[in-house]
Amino acid sequence: MTSVPRNKQELYQAVSQAFDKLNADYLSVPENYVRITGVEGNVKGTEISVSDTLAYLIGWGKLVLKWYKRKAAGQAVDLPETGYKWNELGRLAQDFHRQYQNWTYRDLMSEFKSTTDELLALIDSLSNHELYHETWYEKYTLGKMIQFNTSSPMKNMRSKVRKFKKINGLA
Repeated sequence: MTSVPRNKQELYQAVSQAFDKLNADYLSVPENYVRITGVEGNVKGTEISVSDTLAYLIGWGKLVLKWYKRKAAGQAVDLPETGYKWNELGRLAQDFHRQYQNWTYRDLMSEFKSTTDELLALIDSLSNHELYHETWYEKYTLGKMIQFNTSSPMKNMRSKVRKFKKINGLA
C-alpha cells in the first residue's frame, strides 16, 4: 500500500491500520502515565499528555463526521470549525484537550474507537467516485480530507506516543 491512499480501499485500510497500531500503543501505556505531560504538542514548544493526544484525534474525527453530515444535509460547513481559521489549528487542538480533559482514559479509548468506527462506516458507505473523483472542499476530495484528518494525524501521534513511551522506559 502507498503511504497516501488513492482510492476507497486504500483509505479504509490506512485508517484501519493506523488505528490498530496506535490503539495497541495506547493500550500499553500504564494508567499512571496517561496524564503526564511529555508528548510533543501541536503548538510549538508545548507538551501534552497521552490523554490529550486521544482528545485531539477524537476532536478531528468528530469534525470530519460533522462536516460530512452538514454538507450532505445541504447545510453550511465552517472549516475547520466555527470560530477557527486554518492558521489557528493550535488553538483548536487546545480546545479539543479542554473538551475532553475530565474524561477517563478508558472513556477516551472507547470514544476514539467508536469515532474511528463511524469514520470507517462512512468510508464504506461511499463510492470510490464520491471519495476520490469529486472536489469536496476547495481543491480537495472527500477522501483526501478524511485522510488529512484521520490516518495522517494518527500516524503522527503514534510516533509522538512511542517517543514518550521510550523516554519514560515504557517501550
